[in-house]
Amino acid sequence: MSATNGLRSVSVAGTGMVRFGRFPEVSLAQLAAPAVIEALDEAGIDRPRIGAIYCGTVSGGPLAAQRIARETGLTGIEAANFENACSSSASAFRHAWLAIAAGAVDCAVVVGAEQLTRLGSGPLDLGDEDVEAANGLTMPALYAMRAQRYMHEFDLSPRDLAQIAVKARANGALNAYAQIRSTMSVDEVLASRQVASPLTLHQCCPLGDGASAVVLAASDFPIANRQGAVKILASHLTSGRYMQGGRDMTTPEVTMRCANETYESCGIGPSDIDLVECHDAFTIAELLYYEALGFARHGEGAALIREGQTSLNGRIPFNPSGGLLCRGHPLGASGIAQIVEITRQLQGRCGARQVAKDKPRGPRIGLAHITGGGTYGFDHGACAIHILGR
Repeated sequence: MSATNGLRSVSVAGTGMVRFGRFPEVSLAQLAAPAVIEALDEAGIDRPRIGAIYCGTVSGGPLAAQRIARETGLTGIEAANFENACSSSASAFRHAWLAIAAGAVDCAVVVGAEQLTRLGSGPLDLGDEDVEAANGLTMPALYAMRAQRYMHEFDLSPRDLAQIAVKARANGALNAYAQIRSTMSVDEVLASRQVASPLTLHQCCPLGDGASAVVLAASDFPIANRQGAVKILASHLTSGRYMQGGRDMTTPEVTMRCANETYESCGIGPSDIDLVECHDAFTIAELLYYEALGFARHGEGAALIREGQTSLNGRIPFNPSGGLLCRGHPLGASGIAQIVEITRQLQGRCGARQVAKDKPRGPRIGLAHITGGGTYGFDHGACAIHILGR
């Protein structure tokens, strides 16, 4: 559903974020509060004018939105919490957009927050009831299988995959909010400890904590920062389809379907997009999403990374923030972190990692994509795509 079908137009009026890293010593609410306060200050909206607060978190415990509201002076309003795996805060964003577009509230705060360092180390537990996970199919193993199948069927080498990590490192080194801020060569990526062949350590997103926040407002709602507001051109959230038996591991079904439905809803296509923040939890994931989002034909995604088309100054920059690989992936915080990056890129505020900084027009339309969870029989449990423009 887009912001056209008789619904009010909605804009991102303010953004906030804390650097992603390891912060087990603070509470979730204390971690998230600075991001919320920054977003409110940037929007220039007094707290009594906020009608709702929505929070996305996976392991943050009960009443996370209310706990964050207590720290930020946003109590006594509508508060709701969303758990949708990695798509949690993107799902919260979707529902905030719906509430404002439908006229239920005029202005809302959306926050994503997570503290994975409190859960210990190693891959995330997918639960005992998941048949595949119980037999050892963790997320690194699943994406390694996707990479192996893709390399078997199409023209892709381990060095191509490593180049995606090199690009992420180069972008992350320019991002003050990124968890990892060091560059790395292809050879160094390939020499790092193998996690699940062909994926090495530096081709997998790190464990960490973080928080991000945005203020959304109806586009006719009076705010001080109206000139800098970025409109939400499309918002879409869908779930995976249950498929018994074998499935094509080189085709992310839910992302392809979500992308097509999103493009159709707003009349925007891949050729209109200036930059993308996608769910690159592993290097192979980004390559698969080149194709699933419509930027390359199936089996031809490797050409984009070889030719530099997805680099910061390329034809279609992917993950200028450093993505999940370097900005980090505190599950509940990632969806809104993508929205923060797209918004600030469209506003021309990203400094050394600014997309199209040498062009007077600058970027005008950006796409944020994030999938949520792996569970038996599904490509992914959820997929959220948002398109923003100025």
